[in-house]
Amino acid sequence: MARNTGPLCKQCRREGMKLYLKGERCFSEKCPFDKRPFAPGQHGHEKKKLTQYGLQLRSKQTMRRIYGVLEKQFKIYYERAAKQSGDTRENLVCQVERRLDNVVYRLGFAINRRVSRQLVLHGHILVNGKKVDIPSYQVRPGDVISIKESSRSIEPIKQAIELNKGRAISPWLEADFDQYRGVYVRNPQLEEVVDLPVNVQAIVEFYSR
Repeated sequence: MARNTGPLCKQCRREGMKLYLKGERCFSEKCPFDKRPFAPGQHGHEKKKLTQYGLQLRSKQTMRRIYGVLEKQFKIYYERAAKQSGDTRENLVCQVERRLDNVVYRLGFAINRRVSRQLVLHGHILVNGKKVDIPSYQVRPGDVISIKESSRSIEPIKQAIELNKGRAISPWLEADFDQYRGVYVRNPQLEEVVDLPVNVQAIVEFYSR
């Protein structure tokens, strides 16, 4: 299965913002972005004014990296979104938000999407009582996502639940940490995804060229 195995902190530096790819480490003093808040490479210190194409490209790359999606898959999401009725921007965000690894992270069962992806791949996650080990699986409204009973004691899940108890979760989800389960209630609206620091319209324009 294709995946990005490069240094995560370099991705944040390249986009010029924290993408919080390492969870709590990104909030600590050890975060490399705080020490080197410039693009990697020998010319990283240089400030360049981006063209319209450059701004569109950076928006697309940032969103891809936040959700941990490679270019081929992300383009497929855009093509699906463009074919659907309604706002293409909202459809695109909905495509990536419905990924199982993202939903597990949003529910608070993993500290970041990378850990969430591993939990799914290793068979710790159930959807409507059945094991699903495909991170890109598209969750539907009404689906119940739960932690397999034999997996509830593993450290990454315990740490995430302890960290996220008491925190508000996304309004399109419901979580029950005591039962190790959550519900994908409905699809999110664009304005509800407040932690997405990209111009989604620029991404639509990038693929519409």
